[in-house]
Amino acid sequence: MVLGRNGAQGRLSVFYPSVLARSLAAACLVAAGTACTVTPRDGPIASAVRSSADVTIEPAPESVSYALVSLSPTALSATNRSTSAATPAFTRFVSGGRASQARIAPGDVLAITVFEASTGGLFLPNESGSRNGNFVQVPNQQVDGGGTINAPYAGTIRVVGMTPDEVGREIAQRLAKRAIEPQVVVTIAERRGNDISVLGDVNLPTRFSLDPGGMRVLGAVARAGGPRSPAYETLITVQRGARTEQALMTSLVKNPAQNIQLAAGDVVYISREPKIFLTLGATLPPGSVGGINNRRFPFDNDNMTLAEAIAKSGGLDDARADPSAVFIYRMEARRTLSEMGVDVSKYASELVPTIYTVDLNRADGMFLSNAFFMRNRDIIYVSTAPSTEINKFLGLTRNTTGLFYDLSLGAGSIAAAAR
Repeated sequence: MVLGRNGAQGRLSVFYPSVLARSLAAACLVAAGTACTVTPRDGPIASAVRSSADVTIEPAPESVSYALVSLSPTALSATNRSTSAATPAFTRFVSGGRASQARIAPGDVLAITVFEASTGGLFLPNESGSRNGNFVQVPNQQVDGGGTINAPYAGTIRVVGMTPDEVGREIAQRLAKRAIEPQVVVTIAERRGNDISVLGDVNLPTRFSLDPGGMRVLGAVARAGGPRSPAYETLITVQRGARTEQALMTSLVKNPAQNIQLAAGDVVYISREPKIFLTLGATLPPGSVGGINNRRFPFDNDNMTLAEAIAKSGGLDDARADPSAVFIYRMEARRTLSEMGVDVSKYASELVPTIYTVDLNRADGMFLSNAFFMRNRDIIYVSTAPSTEINKFLGLTRNTTGLFYDLSLGAGSIAAAAR
């Protein structure tokens, strides 16, 4: 104990170390409470926000119903099939692969040549030596906005949507009663219609006329200088009249049937559509993987597996993670879950909140994770091991008891020094 003189009275006051420790602890608590009002922070604490509200609306307690599915070969096959089917691909525009024949469009300039079997007809004079050949070149005709041209002695002809051969036969038929066995050759001198436009995320946005031999999508993209983004992030949109379809560029490369023939007037739009996944829980802290400072990661290819995604985010934290509790959150189709044997009768919507789980403690867990295809905006959550929570509690207890031990030790030192 500590003996102290009590001023003028000359009496000794007795201070027990335990009393001094309690006094010091109370002083620390007062100081801590004062510090809460003076330490800097970004904004008000949660209790201040809630207590200052005039009206508080709390949602009714309602949990989200979800399905928990352990990865197995059956589940893996069903979900991967659904993932592959969700990849954008052309459907209605896929044909037999034949080139679309270029049709005459408004603005095109047509060259018309009329042949007659002998002189003395409509176009060839009787004096055969006055000119060479048995044909006459009609001045070029431009298709007007109404889709028509005016051919000499044949009148006004609507040619839009026709082929040059069809126009030639139509003119010859109209001249049959006036010319001598006429034959007419029509060619497109200048193509100002039938344009194909390629724009968006390409190096050289361009517009060109459809070749008579046809043009496929990849050829049109090549003419525009190619995409500026990787193929697995490049989405190709083809607009044809009132219809629009989309396909991933890697689908066109891997499946030649997807490299469709373009039609006159098509618009090809290239856009970058990166896919990402999120990693939460007991993985390495942000910034420890190649300088990455977040938990949002882009795909490196069009079909990234769960094992690749975990590796990209740095792998499991061996000091905290529970390898038997790796979860993947996504919205899954009812039909896919039904194929796995899941009872989906309680779910009304077509998409069901689903959590897939895999046990990486098992040897086959690695094989399953390396065959599980990730989807855009999937969430990987790695649970912490139970021992981690125990260690946290023990650390908190150790810190708390250490504080009082230090206070008691300090009080004892003071008492010893005062003796």
